[in-house]
Parts: sequence; C-alpha cells; structure tokens
Amino acid sequence: MSSNHSIFVYNEIGKLKSVLLHCPGEEIENIVPDYLRRLLFDEIAYLDQARREHNQFADILRNEGVEVIYLTDLMAEVLEDAEVRKEFLKEFMEEGKVVTGGLQEAIIEFLDPYSPKEFIKKCIAGVRKEELKHIKPKSLGDMVKNPYPFYLDPIPNMYFQRDPFASIGNGISLNVMANETRNRETIFAKYIFKYHPRFKGVPRWYNRDKTHPIEGGDILVLSDKVLAVGISDRTEPIAIERLAYNLLSSQESFETVLAFDIPKTRAFMHLDTVFTMVDYDKFTIYPGIEAPLDVYSITKGKNNEISIKYEQDDLSNTLKKYLNLPAVNLIRCGDGDSIAASREQWNDGSNTLAISPGKVVCYNRNRVTNEALRRNNIEVLEFESYELSRGRGGPRCMSMPLVRENP
Repeated sequence: MSSNHSIFVYNEIGKLKSVLLHCPGEEIENIVPDYLRRLLFDEIAYLDQARREHNQFADILRNEGVEVIYLTDLMAEVLEDAEVRKEFLKEFMEEGKVVTGGLQEAIIEFLDPYSPKEFIKKCIAGVRKEELKHIKPKSLGDMVKNPYPFYLDPIPNMYFQRDPFASIGNGISLNVMANETRNRETIFAKYIFKYHPRFKGVPRWYNRDKTHPIEGGDILVLSDKVLAVGISDRTEPIAIERLAYNLLSSQESFETVLAFDIPKTRAFMHLDTVFTMVDYDKFTIYPGIEAPLDVYSITKGKNNEISIKYEQDDLSNTLKKYLNLPAVNLIRCGDGDSIAASREQWNDGSNTLAISPGKVVCYNRNRVTNEALRRNNIEVLEFESYELSRGRGGPRCMSMPLVRENP
C-alpha cells in the first residue's frame, strides 16, 4: 500500500489499520419523545452511558493497533479556514431548512465565537429555540410562530459513521441518505474529502448530489474483485447500478457487484444488519433473510455497458462462486433458535466489525450469537451496549474503515 492512499479498503476482514468514528455528543440529549420518529430513534438514550460504551469500543480498537480518527477532529481541522467555515455553515443551514435571512444571520452570529471544534459539535447537537435571543425578522418565515423546539435539528444518528460515505478500494461512495433527517450527515464527508489535506482528491464512485439513496450499511467489500450491495429499505436499485457503472469502468480491480435484495423493513435496515463477513469463508447471517433472498450480479459488459444477471443459486453457492471458495460457513444469528435470532437481530447480533480475519468486535448482549461465533473459531471481543444499541445499529454500523491491509 502506498502512503498516498488515504483510503484503502479492498476487503471486509483484513487487518484494520485506520477507522473513522463519532463519539455520541449532546445531539443525543436533544432527542425528545415527540420527535423520536422524525429523528429515526425508537427510544431515548442516556448520553453518559452511551459515551462510556463508545469509549470501550474505541479502546478495543486502539488496543488492536487501529488508528482511531474522530469525525469532529477532521472537521475542526477543515474549519480552521474561515472561508471554508462560512461556505460550510451556509450549506449546512440550507440543508437544515434554515432559509430565512433573519434566522440565518442570528445563527451565524450565535456560532461566531465558537472554536472550530466547538462549532462542529454544536452543528451536530442542534440549535434550540431558546438559544437565539434576537432574530431580526426579515421575512414572513422569521415572524411565524412554530412550536417545534429547534431552529437546527440535532443529528443523533451521527454515531453511525458507516452510512454517510463508504470506503471502496481507493475511493468512496459519498452517499445520499434515504431519510431527509440524515442527509446533512453527508455534508461532513463532502467537506473532509474536498478540503482535508489527508483526504482531499479521493475519487468518488457516487455523489451526494444524486437523487437515489444508497447508504454505507448496505455496502460490503467482500474482496478486491467483489462488492456486495443491499437493495434495502434505504438503498435503491438505480443507485447501485450507477455506483457499479462508475466502479467497474474505473481503474480499480473490482469485477462484480452483487446486489442482494433484502426485505424492506426496519428490522432489516441495511444489508450489514443481516449479513457480515467474519473470516475468509465465514459469514454471520440472520436466518430470516435466507429464503427470500434474490441476488443479482452486475459485471462489465460490451461497449462500456454493464451486464446484469439474476443469480439462480442459493446464497452460499453464489458466495463460493464469486469468492472462489471451496466451502462457505454461514453462522446463523441466534444459533438456529428462531426466538434468540429475532431478539438478537433487534440488537444487531449479525452486525460484526472484523478487525482481522477471524477476529470480530460485537455487542456483549448478543450472547447466543457470540457463542456460535466462538464455536466456529471466531475470536469475539465484546463491549457493553445498554445505550448504544437503542439507536438500532451495531459495531459495524458505528465504524467506517479508511485503511485495511489485504488479508
């Protein structure tokens, strides 16, 4: 790997060298019961405990020799430049539906004294109504009274760093989120990859100005030849096709994109909530998706076109064929017990983060699944998950690998 590759991800299991995280902040304390659904949460989380758990997660990674980078640190470095800060805030406000002149002025003035680090934390935490004392009304929108408690919504899903962009090869997919409430999350990645000295100029296989959503939790880099993408509640087929076209017509080594059509329900939010890779030939899977799973392969066709084919075979044979394996071991969430499977699936039992082949990080609460992994010679590193799991995402959801060694 050459040193100028700030993004280098050609697999799911190679030794993890560098990862992007966001530790939950005050945005979690701005989730109120009346607006849970709007912010995509099912319940209220307790911030102090969520932070403790997230720090345990980061410590496990550091102890394994992984460089842990925080999104807020990268953004603070980008926002040292006053012009970039101005550009960012304007775009951030517009995407956050702050479009009236008086309110924009008041927010700019309010945030002006903040240091870059505090500024970015505040953008994620949200701006409450009572924080802005004086708004000079400049339009009807500035004058109309509205009971909603925020001028700028909090972004509580921010600790799921898997989704706003995805590392693929030496490039990224800068994603379009399925829910408007999460789309602002992708602005941070846009600015990091546009302005940060370590990351600027990284190629993009998809961009946030597109109309069709695709989220990082649906993207699995199975090998340097094969990318798997879920057609899910959050990712549309057209987006997958466009991503595949850009990736397959680039200089990258990828030859096939496998599109997995998973059920469109909240419990199966992304492909990685039902299926992750834990070793060369081992995968965790939620048994509830095996039967209805349709898989399509997208490959390079003639004349710069792409060719799409329905795969007739079952999942393990499809994986064997494309990953060139003699056998595949699908380790079932809940260890084949349907009650344990649906319980642990709800708390992301299939959502593992591999830090090297056969070594994964998991929530401690999914003990049936974790035992099944251990019985299959997978080393499981666990951390507490009382609060983090309330956001409906696991260790893979919370992390975006930037550099992995080839296994």
